Amino acid sequence: MKTKQDFPSINERPPEGIRVDGTKVKVLIVDDSIFVAKQLGQILSSEGYEVVATAGDGKEGVDKYKELYPNIDVVTMDITMPRMDGITALEQIMAFDKDANVIMVSALGKEELVKKSLMLGAKNYIVKPLDRKKVLERIGASVK
Repeated sequence: MKTKQDFPSINERPPEGIRVDGTKVKVLIVDDSIFVAKQLGQILSSEGYEVVATAGDGKEGVDKYKELYPNIDVVTMDITMPRMDGITALEQIMAFDKDANVIMVSALGKEELVKKSLMLGAKNYIVKPLDRKKVLERIGASVK
C-alpha cells in the first residue's frame, strides 16, 4: 500500500493562518448567522487560523474584542445584525484600538455600507455568499 511519502506534493505550502514563527493568526468572528459564523470558522481553521471567539451581534463583538485584546489579529464583522450593527461595532472597536484589523462581511447590495465601513477603518470586506478562495485572500492580505 502506498503512503503519503510515495506522492511528494508539488504544491506543498504552509497553511496561510500560521505565521513564519509557527504562531497561529487569531480571529474573532462576529455574525448573527450561526451558519455563516460556522462556515467562516471552518474555512479559516482549515488554513491554520485559530478562531478564539465568536459573537452573535455587534455589542457582544465589541465586548469580546476588549476582553481578548491584544490577543486578536483579525475580526470578521457582519454589517447587518440585531442589537448593534457592524458599522457601529467597527466604530467602537476602532475607537478602542486604532490598529484593529477588521474585515467586514456583507450581503450583495450593501455597497454604500461597505464603503462607509472602509472609510471608518475596516481593512477589507467579504461578500456573502462566502467564497473560500476570496475569504482566504482577503483575510490573508490583511494579516501580512
